[in-house]
Amino acid sequence: MSVTCITPPRRILVRGVNWLGDAVMTTPALLRLREKFPGAHITLLTPEKLSDLWRNHPAVNEAILFAPGENVFSIGKKLRAGKFDLALVLPNSPRSAIEVYLAGIPWRLGYARPWRNFFLTQPVASRANAMKMRKRSPGEIQELVTGHSKFKKQNSKPAPGAHQIHEYLHLTAALGADPEPLAPRLHMVPDEIADAKKKFGLGNITGPVLGLNAGAEYGLAKRWPAERFIAAARKVRQQTNCVLLIFGGPGDHSIAAQIHSATGNGQSAINLAGRTSLRELMSLLKLCRVLLTNDTGPMHVAAALGTPVVVPFGSTSPELTGPGLPGDARHRLLKSDAPCSPCFLRECPIDFRCMNGIGVDRVVEAVMALIHREA
Repeated sequence: MSVTCITPPRRILVRGVNWLGDAVMTTPALLRLREKFPGAHITLLTPEKLSDLWRNHPAVNEAILFAPGENVFSIGKKLRAGKFDLALVLPNSPRSAIEVYLAGIPWRLGYARPWRNFFLTQPVASRANAMKMRKRSPGEIQELVTGHSKFKKQNSKPAPGAHQIHEYLHLTAALGADPEPLAPRLHMVPDEIADAKKKFGLGNITGPVLGLNAGAEYGLAKRWPAERFIAAARKVRQQTNCVLLIFGGPGDHSIAAQIHSATGNGQSAINLAGRTSLRELMSLLKLCRVLLTNDTGPMHVAAALGTPVVVPFGSTSPELTGPGLPGDARHRLLKSDAPCSPCFLRECPIDFRCMNGIGVDRVVEAVMALIHREA
């Protein structure tokens, strides 16, 4: 149910989400919110680790940061000074609703969920075509791969509009905003890209840049095997003489070093794992002609910056959390025919057939098609 404001809110607080990829998927809703209330001052409450994501973003006037371990009372006190008219709560947690309640914000809107409705003045019912990312049990997976499962019909393609960006758009639509999806968008300025190129010795690049992002925080089930990243990178380089940028977080040093040692030769491959700030990561992803990546936060960042991505999907669903606007032809989202995919598990309980079923040649073909398309 949408609400027509007699007096449009002047100061809006948006309680942001906690993970990088999810945060990127909220940008269409934030842009629609800005479109609905162009004169409002919009403040985003966001974890410290994501603060740089919102620099120069047209939907956000300012950000209020919170640190790991900071409690709801200190956050509520921090928010009170903002004298907000409206709080839009994007996460589904009880904690996020309690924070804005303790801030004394008079209008508090978010999804109706157990243990938190009391803290919202406008609980919003779930969308009719929302689809939960339900983890499959090992027993269910065994039944699916043998072809004798009552669960088989649940593996059908999600309905249109199932993508996560619609979850956030549904909340802004309850405020009267346009529910039609926009592509997720992030913003850089040319000086940032030039500075990152200089810092990491990329000023003299003349050929295409291929990004490689072989990590994934959620678990091993989201990772296309490292040896296949290596084989694909070698084949693409043979055909294009491209420069490789190897991305990764602090926990990806080992896999990044493995890829670098197998592909590195002078400045033809640069290992950036754990070396970049979020803003530098954004600059270097923007520099890539194509990013070959697992389903992870940098995948969403690259797509929102306009960089085409090639993504092997296994345990997760491109229809639910794929990069960019659903159906965007700039990206190549690859799946195998494994009947148990997506399972949404951190580790595969059988033989990892979903990822092993995506061959190197298929990935190389997808990367090459995008390199030639973007040339």
